[in-house]
This record gives sequence, C-alpha cells and structure tokens, in this order.
Amino acid sequence: MTTASEGSPKRLLLIGASRGLGLAIAEQYLQRGWHVIGTVRGDGRTKLHALRDQWKSQLDIETVDINMPDEVGALRTRLKGRMLDFVLVNAGVKNDDRETIADVSTEEFMRVMVTNALSPLRVIEAFDGLVPSGGMIAVMSSGQGSVTNNESGGYEVYRASKAALNTLMRSFAARHAGDNRTLLLLAPGWVRTDMGGPQARLSIDESIPNLVNTIEAQRGKPGLQYLDYRGQTVPW
Repeated sequence: MTTASEGSPKRLLLIGASRGLGLAIAEQYLQRGWHVIGTVRGDGRTKLHALRDQWKSQLDIETVDINMPDEVGALRTRLKGRMLDFVLVNAGVKNDDRETIADVSTEEFMRVMVTNALSPLRVIEAFDGLVPSGGMIAVMSSGQGSVTNNESGGYEVYRASKAALNTLMRSFAARHAGDNRTLLLLAPGWVRTDMGGPQARLSIDESIPNLVNTIEAQRGKPGLQYLDYRGQTVPW
C-alpha cells in the first residue's frame, strides 16, 4: 500500500460528491489541504467538475454507482495500493415524504433500503483494507435514523433506511472490536439542498463547516459514535 510521505496531504475518498452536502464536504476538505477523491454517477459534467477547475492538483473525480457491485469493485481495483486516511460514504436517496409502510411499493421500499443501508456498508467493506490504523470511516446518516427520537412519526421509509444503516454500521464496529480507527455515523441536520428541500432549517454553510469540524475533532478516537453536526451525540 502506498502511504503518503511526510508532509503530503491526507487522502479522503468521498462517495457521493457531485452536489449538495457531498460537494460542500469536498470543498471544505480541499480548503483544509486534503487530497480528495470524489465520486459521481454517470459521465456528465457536475458541480464537482467545476470545483476541480479550481483545485486541479488536489481533486480527483471517479465514477461509481454504489448500487452496482461491479462498479464498486472496479473502483476498488483502480485505487488499489493507495492509502486512504478517511472514507466517507455520503450517497443516499429518499422517497416521497408522504408515503407510509401502508402504501409504499415493494420496489420503492427496496430502492431506498438498498441505496441507504446495504450499499454504503458494501462500499465500506470494499475499502476497509485501504484505511490504515488511526484512519477514519464514516457514513452519512440522519437524526431521523434515531429510534429513540422517533416520537412524531413521518418519513417512515427514509427513517427505517437510516435506522438500518446505523444498525449495520454498529455490526461492522462489533466485528472490528479493538480496531483503533475512528468510526462515525453523521447527522448533518435538515439542510436546504435538492434532497432536503427549500423549507429545511439549515443552510449548507450552517451545517457542513460545523460537521467537518466535528469529524476532525474525533480523529484518533477509536470506536463508533453517532454524532450530529454540532458534535452532540444522537441517541440510538
């Protein structure tokens, strides 16, 4: 495995960086001197490509659909031998907010569950071997993944997918007991993005710089934590 030489930038693999939260996270890490490998789906030009125009030497763009195991495997092959200080899986989807378990189709339920829970953990399993001792692995969860805090209902399928993601990440941590890497489930808050919608409480600038500060404050702390963008623990 190639390791970064003394004084060279740390490396972040950011899965799902073409827009919204992922794009903002990529920009934050670039500004902090990291080398970012950001992924997009498909071959079209995205906002991440525009960001690369400003950060040519620090930003690489790769293509992967996390729901396609062959594409994940191909990306793993392309990055073989590269040490990754941090792997963050940000990719995710939502369904119609009004749908309940009573009326969601089986196909839509499976789409959300596979994209939000199964595929992120498959990515982590694929790249686990490239994250060294002392590195970090994180997935973008949500405060809606908290079973304890679900007192109002709503967003049933999305909530269930994030609760499943949290459980799978906890199982990953249990299988790696004694590992001194930092493992994080992140809740960025309700943010005004294409996915969050215009009525969301937070702007990207209110969420993401604080979220990245929270991530960096956990560096070197082994074990799994479920944290919001302010660094507060979210109850399971």
